[in-house]
Amino acid sequence: MKLVLATQNHHKVEEIKAILAGFDWEIVSLSEMDSDFQVVEDGKTYEENARKKAEMTMRRFGFITLGEDTGLEVDFLKGQPGIYSARFAGEKATYEQNRIKLLTALKNVPIHKRTARFRCTCALACPEKFNRKTEIFEGVCEGYITEIESGSGSFGYDPIFKPKKYNKTFAELSSEEKNKMSHRSRALKKVKKYLEHLTSDEQ
Repeated sequence: MKLVLATQNHHKVEEIKAILAGFDWEIVSLSEMDSDFQVVEDGKTYEENARKKAEMTMRRFGFITLGEDTGLEVDFLKGQPGIYSARFAGEKATYEQNRIKLLTALKNVPIHKRTARFRCTCALACPEKFNRKTEIFEGVCEGYITEIESGSGSFGYDPIFKPKKYNKTFAELSSEEKNKMSHRSRALKKVKKYLEHLTSDEQ
């Protein structure tokens, strides 16, 4: 069985493949299928974006497809940047530019008011032959935003996000540590369980 990842973001692809390591499916990134195929993320929610990516990519290539949308929600900023996390500092903003804008917005905000969470929403779209509707899975990781960047690993907002009960940012944790408890890991564990049932139903 083949699972297509509806993203051109190689960081996400690497992390998803690492989390699903050992899973008995062939996992293929969108860039491996067609490096020019793009889906515009114009939804108003994570689910709308994830669903659109999954369903459009599934219809294009004909395989079971995983679409995903992830955002960082900061309570002091009333949930921002949220679905605009990847382009918080502009449409073509770098990871660093997004982090700088967020830290600037939280300048002088005390640590107890810097609570935040990563939210990952996955949509799994199946071709018609499976007779299944698109399923939605979600994973959340609570934490807070640090005052300075720390750690060189991972990507995105990881250098300024410390998960609850940890004294390290995501970027300071090893990939193995992060992938055991991250928002993406929590969502993908549900995806994996669903796909395992799907596989057994098809046998």
